[in-house]
Amino acid sequence: MRKKVDDRIRTLIENGVKTRHRSMFVIVGDKSRDQIVNLHYMLSKAVVRSRPTVLWCYKDKLELSSHKKKRAKQIKKLMQRGLLDPEKVDPFSLFVESGGLTYCLYKDSERILGNTFGMCILQDFEALTPNLLARMIETVEGGGLVVLLVRSLSSLTSLYTMVMDVHERFRTESHSEAAGRFNERFLLSLASCKACAVMDDELNILPISSHIRSITPVPVIEDSEGLSETQRDLKNLKEQLSDDFPVGPLIRKCCTLDQGKAVITFLDSILDKALRSTVALLAARGRGKSAALGLAIAGAIAAGYSNIFVTAPSPENLKTLFDFVCKGFDALEYKEHIDYDVVKSANPEFKKATVRINIYKQHRQTIQYIQPQEHEKLSQVELLVVDEAAAIPLPVVKSLLGPYLVFLSSTVNGYEGTGRSLSLKLLQQLEEQSQMGTKSMDGSLSGRVFKKVELSESIRYASGDPIESWLNGLLCLDVTSSIPNISRLPPPSECDLYYVNRDTLFSYHKDSELFLQRMMALYVASHYKNSPNDLQLMADAPAHHLFVLLGPVDESKNHLPDILCVIQVCLEGQISRNSALRSLSDGHQPFGDQIPWKFCEQFQDTVFPSLSGARIVRIAVHPSAMRLGYGSTAVELLTRYYEGELTPISEADPDKVVEKTNVRVTEAAEKVSLLEENIKPRSNLPHLLVHLHERPPEKLHYIGVSFGLTQDLFRFWRKHKFAPFYIGQIPNTVTGEHTCMTLKPLNNDDIEASGSDQWGFFSPFYQDFRRRFTRLLGSSFRAMEYKLAMSVLDPKINFTEQEPMPFTSNGFSRSLNDILSPYDMKRLEAYTNNLADFHMILDLVPILTYQYFQEKLPVTLSYAQASVLLCMGLQCQTVTYIEGAMKLERQQILSLFIKVMKKFHKYLFSIASEEIHANLPRIKEVVMEPHSVSVDDDLNDAAKQVKDKMKAETEDLLNPEFLQQYAIVDREDDFENALQNGAGKISSSGLISVKSSKNKVGKHGKLSENNKDTKKRGKGDGGFKSNKKKKS
Repeated sequence: MRKKVDDRIRTLIENGVKTRHRSMFVIVGDKSRDQIVNLHYMLSKAVVRSRPTVLWCYKDKLELSSHKKKRAKQIKKLMQRGLLDPEKVDPFSLFVESGGLTYCLYKDSERILGNTFGMCILQDFEALTPNLLARMIETVEGGGLVVLLVRSLSSLTSLYTMVMDVHERFRTESHSEAAGRFNERFLLSLASCKACAVMDDELNILPISSHIRSITPVPVIEDSEGLSETQRDLKNLKEQLSDDFPVGPLIRKCCTLDQGKAVITFLDSILDKALRSTVALLAARGRGKSAALGLAIAGAIAAGYSNIFVTAPSPENLKTLFDFVCKGFDALEYKEHIDYDVVKSANPEFKKATVRINIYKQHRQTIQYIQPQEHEKLSQVELLVVDEAAAIPLPVVKSLLGPYLVFLSSTVNGYEGTGRSLSLKLLQQLEEQSQMGTKSMDGSLSGRVFKKVELSESIRYASGDPIESWLNGLLCLDVTSSIPNISRLPPPSECDLYYVNRDTLFSYHKDSELFLQRMMALYVASHYKNSPNDLQLMADAPAHHLFVLLGPVDESKNHLPDILCVIQVCLEGQISRNSALRSLSDGHQPFGDQIPWKFCEQFQDTVFPSLSGARIVRIAVHPSAMRLGYGSTAVELLTRYYEGELTPISEADPDKVVEKTNVRVTEAAEKVSLLEENIKPRSNLPHLLVHLHERPPEKLHYIGVSFGLTQDLFRFWRKHKFAPFYIGQIPNTVTGEHTCMTLKPLNNDDIEASGSDQWGFFSPFYQDFRRRFTRLLGSSFRAMEYKLAMSVLDPKINFTEQEPMPFTSNGFSRSLNDILSPYDMKRLEAYTNNLADFHMILDLVPILTYQYFQEKLPVTLSYAQASVLLCMGLQCQTVTYIEGAMKLERQQILSLFIKVMKKFHKYLFSIASEEIHANLPRIKEVVMEPHSVSVDDDLNDAAKQVKDKMKAETEDLLNPEFLQQYAIVDREDDFENALQNGAGKISSSGLISVKSSKNKVGKHGKLSENNKDTKKRGKGDGGFKSNKKKKS
């Protein structure tokens, strides 16, 4: 049955063609692909030129193959099964056969960037992401159609609960319920898009597109040649400059008036030849920035510039630029292979991208690609072109600038992710320097000329395109104008942190939208890399939560408060032990839970993933409030909130459910048909902002953060007691930064931490990280800046307050003997006495440095001395390198170095002396102590003993019984004989000896003992012998 198509659809398409604006159709139903033929036919009728080309995007499966032979086989099978009537021609098959179709898988969407199509068809709605949506729609030219195919739905509100493919990435083990907030907001936004029609598969317009009812054909303001006002101005500009070389031929290649003016500005700076200009080109996506730069480079070659360097995050970003350099050469009548050669990259990572153009026409000239980090190669440069400067870190862009001509280009908003740090910080500084230079009026190089050019007119479609406005609003692409000026900056102590209810934030209410745009504006202003996919992550990810820091809120004034800081937090952890073991055995990490899985991998620990924590995904401060303490205040309040300090005690119930089940839309249950359903924003929504006192916190064990390692960022997190546990060894290819993950343990009763260390349970892991980092400084982190390495290591360099450690022979000295020989000590001594060069001890420096940074050499050093030691000992750098890094003279560095070595030698010598002293034999010391008895008492006691003894002996001698044993009885004859033998003479001694035969009397034993004593005593002084002899 044939049916007349609604005139309003035809009017919408024709209006788009007349005004060079794009139109969008959302077709709901399983037969929606059959209506594509009708829409393409209407577009072909409206476009006078050629038949519109078609881009067909899909997830993984087409109903009819894109391959001609395969398609023929499929049609044959359908005919055999009776599903296709061979007599009746299928319009869709004819449409496919007619050609002009480009098929593209969503995963290969990058390859169609830069191409232009008349119609774009997006199949498989569940596979769409914000990035894909923006990228695909951007390929459609003015007057073209964007067609979105959605499978049959009972009601449009069932889109809210549709499971999107990307939700699989948002789910984690502990958070598995993804919400459909982004789809809800997407559907509600379609009602506000004036160039969008939502239809069923019979082209009946649904009530959500009620604004189409009043559509009327638009008149087009054109002159007699069919040119609009801007096209007429561009034509006049081309005619005025047609005779100027090289400007005239190059301007003819420009498509818009803005682009023409930008090329003229570039060529003015080139032809000035002063090499003192910096020109910044800012524009949204699809405005022809790269083309303008390419034409300007061709003009610089024609002006005689010899060395031109071009840089971008990747050479693939420069495809358009180099294409337009060649187009510029064609306009200037240069011939390839005769006047110039194009050199492609041999690096497989660069996919044969152009990296150099050599020109020979006038003299040897070169256009060379360099990577952003290779700024030291810019010695002979005359012109430096930096494309996509916002995607290069700000410090790297600053290091690229120098005393030569510089062209910068940057995407200020768009789907590939951009940052406003370039335009907000760098361009502001360049502008200030330029103004100072003009005031000083001296001819120094400091007074560089700065020019800023902005492109607003799109190449593919006319300005004021409703689809562009709708897409910018939906994906918050053009939020740079949403940053409001802050009238008053309150003190950080007066500010409060609020929880943002995401149901209300993404409800598409007027105030919610304004608040969301302001939040996203802070994101874009603070981070160099932003993507529309971040919005879907914020909306739908179940583990993510949003907090904002606001000043004192005046409730009497009915307006939104100024957002000073935004924090996005992701809850992680609570992973079962089995999952952790499986992950370790498989070597595979699931999506989400970044910190638990990385911790598990680094320390092979299966307990940590079971803990619950929060990862700070983003923290963005208002550009006018940078470095004023608002970020620190927000982090402190967040920490206190999760430690339970901000919640009243009565409410701090750990078993209480933190968040109520999300209020989901139930309008679909009313069973109304698609043609009667009216979609409106919900009214029964909770408050957008909730004070932290009113919301019980989740019970957490730690807060973590992952970021690109820079000095400023690391200092910020270190100040808030976050300590690193992982630093990626391979730097990011775009930013040149290493990924760093830090952790802060929270006060929690669940974990018993050994010791009183501030790091709690994290302490052993942190010490292990420091040991590993110290060892890796000589290899993976050798190029790291010494200040950053010192900040990460955070070594103890002041040992003045430390008590001297008791000497232990089995401790450090024993390990020292294993690593340092006596000859090493002698060489060290020779160097400290200035008897040898420092090269003599270079082999010892890494050993001593490692021991020092492990706090085994308690020697107090200054920061400069420790830095020199780190560079020479851990990073194995030369003195020449340290000169450049520390901005010191060679003699100063060597002076610092020898002072360190003298301190080391002194300490090591003292340790060695103590050890030798400990091993020598020692003479036993006699301790002189006073006696318990005085000398007089001792002498008196001895005298008394002698007197008693003498008295006893005297009494025994005078005892008659004792003397009787010596009597001469019955031996008178012997006595006479003795006298006679002496011839009557008595010896001179007066003694005569006569043998007695009488036995001793009395106490025999006692007497014999006395006799013994007497004999002994007699030996000494010869006493008492006369007792045995009788006087005559």
